[in-house]
Amino acid sequence: MNENLAQTYDRIAEEWHRDHQSDDWWVTGTNEFLARLSPGAEILDVGCGSGVKAAYLCAHGFQVTGIDISEGLLAIARRESPGSTFKKLSMTELDTLENHFDAVFAQASLLHIPRKDASSVVKGMVEKVMQNGLVYLAVKETRPDKPEEGIVKEYDYGYEYERFFSYFTMNELESYLRDAGAAVVWKSRNPSPSGKTVWLQIIGKKC
Repeated sequence: MNENLAQTYDRIAEEWHRDHQSDDWWVTGTNEFLARLSPGAEILDVGCGSGVKAAYLCAHGFQVTGIDISEGLLAIARRESPGSTFKKLSMTELDTLENHFDAVFAQASLLHIPRKDASSVVKGMVEKVMQNGLVYLAVKETRPDKPEEGIVKEYDYGYEYERFFSYFTMNELESYLRDAGAAVVWKSRNPSPSGKTVWLQIIGKKC
């Protein structure tokens, strides 16, 4: 799945980057996350995409290491946030990173992981932060009468492409964090302006 997803994002990288410039649903939750960190804290941006959020984190005085599986998105990320460090790596391979971080930021990335693997991936994120470190997650909420996961075909950029998505409930996110040894310190449910997507944001603190 990772290989197919990486190839898709390599293909749509520039269009996807331009298409998401006006997104702002994430700002309040991200600011809540940053307000809980010490100045200059080291953040691991998991599924960093085109680096827009890495640039935002850097602009607020934090040190950022971003990982993603798409070389196309990473090329844009290096352009958008030259003050950050980027590496091609899957979120299922966090154990290969030698160092630990003050926080993990995983915005709109866990949603590409099969639901059966989500708990172990979150556990890997919690393991990568220091004691009392933070883990921020943002995913799409499950939809009434819709599958909880599956391949979604899209045509936004004048051609067909496919991506795998998983959808979650807030209770599931809380359970993943608790099972990984983190206490929930903040959560929010944010419907998008279009009403088609509800974003769930949650912050856990490693106990």
